[in-house]
Amino acid sequence: MSATSDPFRREIAALTPSGIGRISRKGQGREGLIPLWFGESDLVTPAFIREAARQAIDEGKTFYTDSRGLPRLREGIRDWMLRHTGALVDVERITVPGSAMLSVMIALQCLVRTGDEVIVISPMWPNIFQAIEVVGGVPKFVRLRYTDGGAWQLDMNALADAMGPRTKAVFLASPSNPTGWIMSEAEQRQLLDICRARGVAIIADEVYGPIVFEGRHAPTFATLATDDDAVFIVNSFSKAWAMTGWRIGWLVHPARFAQAIGVIAVVANTGATSFVQAGAIAAIEQGDDFLVTMRERCLRNRNALDSFVQAQQRLSWAVPPGGFYGFVAIDGVRDSMAFAEELLDKTSVGVSPGMAFGPRDDHDNERFVRICLAYDPDVFGEALARIGRAL
Repeated sequence: MSATSDPFRREIAALTPSGIGRISRKGQGREGLIPLWFGESDLVTPAFIREAARQAIDEGKTFYTDSRGLPRLREGIRDWMLRHTGALVDVERITVPGSAMLSVMIALQCLVRTGDEVIVISPMWPNIFQAIEVVGGVPKFVRLRYTDGGAWQLDMNALADAMGPRTKAVFLASPSNPTGWIMSEAEQRQLLDICRARGVAIIADEVYGPIVFEGRHAPTFATLATDDDAVFIVNSFSKAWAMTGWRIGWLVHPARFAQAIGVIAVVANTGATSFVQAGAIAAIEQGDDFLVTMRERCLRNRNALDSFVQAQQRLSWAVPPGGFYGFVAIDGVRDSMAFAEELLDKTSVGVSPGMAFGPRDDHDNERFVRICLAYDPDVFGEALARIGRAL
């Protein structure tokens, strides 16, 4: 077939698995493996959530639902957001299309035409910049600064300077995956003012919002954005409620896009799975105690990792104020994938290579690895012991 008659998009043909996918495929099935490479706890979804879904199946609730989600679920999300963040969001701005990743794709489809730019505040989990490429956009990275004092900081001037005539959106995660950085309310206000003035949208991944180590929830754009601001907030049941395999999350979007997003949800997958929504209702209505359990587990492992880092001459990090991860720098490492592969071979501990969290030419990420904090503390301690012996 000649190049001129090839119907395939070159951007899609050029897609390759992320560094996380590459290292996990290398190690899956290995005896004695401790897989700290995914953003996933080893906690099984709580019994009351599983029972709600099981009951829905037994009652025959296996049919289509509203493509924007069951009314009770959307109302429960509204009430949960008010209870945990103080944000009063009209239920018409809430859609439950399926997974949080589908919410990301819907937000991008609302904004991005071929060749448009989306600024990504990095380091950032790789699904995001790959999703931008899938819809035909161009990711443009603005990196958080890793300071000598051990903190991640956003240079708002650099972010504003990166905006150009093709910029359609800024994508950020707070708490961040992988750094744990949290955007302050003052920074959110400043960014919202900049984006309003320039006609640029904000897509905010707030999936780790409940996993903070001071307070109840990270600052959220939901308390600042008006009904028709160009702000999309992505959230998920996957992390805080230990529901990664359920593939359900929600999107807060501008009010005027409610009908259109319902149509996109129909086109994408005809709505979230019916009995999965029953489990999500149980999570949002009864799961506050479990959120505390998950938060305490991550905090305990964060503190253990901090002690470990302080005891190792080659390691450093910015202690994360929230999220699921430790993003740890190793002196002397220049190839994070090679390091992760060697660590896997020697210790059967899986970590994510830093190279996965930015563009290929961002060599600053090469000295980092990401370690999931959501595992059983005893298992996590064993993983640290193995890593210590390897170092």
